[in-house]
Amino acid sequence: MEVLGQSKQANLSRQRFQLKRKVLQFGEGNFLRAFVDWMFHEMNHKADFNAAVTVIQPIKHGLADQLKAQDGLYNVYLNGFQNGEFVTSRDLIDVITESIDPYENFNSYLNQATNPDLKFIVSNTTEAGIQFDPKDSFGDRPASSFPGKLTQLFFKRFKEYPNADKLFILPCELIDRNGLKLRDTVLQYVDHWRLGLEFKNWLSKKALFYNTLVDRIVPGYPKERDEKYWKELGYKDHLLVEGEIFYLWVIEGSDEIKKALPTVKSGLNVIFTNDLDYYRTRKVRILNGAHTCMVPVAYLYGLDFVQESVENELIGSFIRQAIFNEIIPSLDGERAELQQYANEVIDRFKNPSIRHALISIALNSFSKFKTRVMPSILSYYKKEGKLPRLLTTALAALICFYKGRRFDEDIELMDEPQILKLMESLWSALDDSQEGIEKLVTSVLGNEELWGQDLTEIPGFNELVSSKVYNIQRQGMGKVVQSLF
Repeated sequence: MEVLGQSKQANLSRQRFQLKRKVLQFGEGNFLRAFVDWMFHEMNHKADFNAAVTVIQPIKHGLADQLKAQDGLYNVYLNGFQNGEFVTSRDLIDVITESIDPYENFNSYLNQATNPDLKFIVSNTTEAGIQFDPKDSFGDRPASSFPGKLTQLFFKRFKEYPNADKLFILPCELIDRNGLKLRDTVLQYVDHWRLGLEFKNWLSKKALFYNTLVDRIVPGYPKERDEKYWKELGYKDHLLVEGEIFYLWVIEGSDEIKKALPTVKSGLNVIFTNDLDYYRTRKVRILNGAHTCMVPVAYLYGLDFVQESVENELIGSFIRQAIFNEIIPSLDGERAELQQYANEVIDRFKNPSIRHALISIALNSFSKFKTRVMPSILSYYKKEGKLPRLLTTALAALICFYKGRRFDEDIELMDEPQILKLMESLWSALDDSQEGIEKLVTSVLGNEELWGQDLTEIPGFNELVSSKVYNIQRQGMGKVVQSLF
């Protein structure tokens, strides 16, 4: 069986090499290929976007050679529920026409700066990718960090193509205000390398940085099913990638970027807004918040995966009521729109093609609960004048989860060392009485380093969570959840 790139199937996309090299992409991983590159593919085929992507390998060891071996071609399989029905699709993505390893060919990388067709720069270099490294030198070939490499490229463009069109920079890293963070880090390099005020002024006019929010679950390469897919395709595709059918790209900024990307004509779920915070809050509180609430409750009940949790009659009811009866009422925004988004989230949780292990979501659960769930608890309390019953149950379950035991087995807890040490010391000192439980919960809720405030100062909070922890320990997770309905 031939490999994609050597097969006749690849010849179907030879015309793509006539596309204009409009996009420079830092990163070649599963997410970008199943999200941004898939969108460029859609815009090319539905809106005559006529854009080719040049991929820049961001680290020393990457996929540049594999992309070359397959002529930049690969398949994307998308699965999930839409309007109550499970759907699946496959597309041969044909937008990547060049892949460059700057560590092996730095000049080829820098030469992208003078490409007259270049309009967009996209990236996903992980959350740690947008960082300043003071050890980077302007003369490095290349700089080690992504912002350092980008600064080198911008300076080349400034020197040799100063009158070029504006560049739209769309980072997809999962950090707050990613566009502003990338811009500020680039400017930090400009100052560090003493590249001058004239260059800095040029950047302010020619490089437009946008904050973005990206949303699509991409499990990646299907190792367990690749032979099956290859047989269906008739060739080997070592870069094929699986993702969920749902996706959302929110871009904050001026009308210029909206005019530059034909997303509306392509029917893509891309939102241009002046307020990214609303969409970020909606995602964090409903999608991520539901995940974080689900983990300790479902896991201590005896479940292991997201899909089985939401489909379980008891735990599924807990998750839905937590979202619709407590999280959504705590949010500002149009109720119908929030409920529609929440229904989409439930459909995503039910996706049988994504085996999302609860224990993998449990990483750093205390910090996740602080940012994803605690704002809903506090907002609900402020709006309704009472504490939410289900979300506080999730908090009690979280405290019990950090006991490190489920039935007769140990739980592999993954968190900051100081948090693991704190919870271990509290649970090991417990005398298992109701007073002992109250003392433990008081120590947790009153820890300002954990929460940024003393939660015991909220009337009734400590007593409510203590009683729930006590009941979980005595009765088990199932009976405590049953008592809520």
